[in-house]
Amino acid sequence: MKGYILAEIEITDPETYQQYMPLAAVAIAAFGGRYLVRGGDVQPLEGEYVPRRTVLLEFDSPERAREFFFSPQYQAAAAIRRRSARGRLVLFPGTQPP
Repeated sequence: MKGYILAEIEITDPETYQQYMPLAAVAIAAFGGRYLVRGGDVQPLEGEYVPRRTVLLEFDSPERAREFFFSPQYQAAAAIRRRSARGRLVLFPGTQPP
């Protein structure tokens, strides 16, 4: 079963956020994670929900996703993200369609 992390981010300090992005990418790769969605033009189809920036990560398992998130490597990057953005991140298990 795959593990997915969905992040909804509102960037408040773009310059500082630029420092976070490469650090996060290295940590994601170190734990075998892959970007499935990164940014882009979000178009609501129903309801009033419009996130500012959406990122969807895939890991080989929910446990591996959790290891990534709580790793010292990612938490160092996350400290920069928290100074430069507001966000919600959730972990959920699932299978990728064939």
